Amino acid sequence: MDKGYARPTAKARALRNNATEAERILWRAISARKVSGVRFNRQVPVGSFICDFVARSIGLIIEVDGGQHNQEVDAQRTRYIESQSFRVIRFWNSDVLGNLDGVVEEIERVIADMPSPSPSRKREGSY
Repeated sequence: MDKGYARPTAKARALRNNATEAERILWRAISARKVSGVRFNRQVPVGSFICDFVARSIGLIIEVDGGQHNQEVDAQRTRYIESQSFRVIRFWNSDVLGNLDGVVEEIERVIADMPSPSPSRKREGSY
């Protein structure tokens, strides 16, 4: 079925199968709703970009960056992703590898500070 656009799903699948050590460690810490009960997915396409970890329910993206990342390109990428109604937080590989507890605490803090994704609606009718 043609969706009218090309999604980089094959590349995302390859990235999931070849994750960096920092990505594998962070995934073990945040998978299975271990952080604030939020479900994350790995290597998810958002437009033409592939994001490391995405929590669609709350609109949060976590990027894990190594030394090869170009900060200007990352800033452009972040602006695009944020224009798609996501919030982006970034951690260096060295932070994940050397201070996993601190990284997880920061993720929990960011989640706690985010607005509710679906505010309650008023019920219609009477009871």
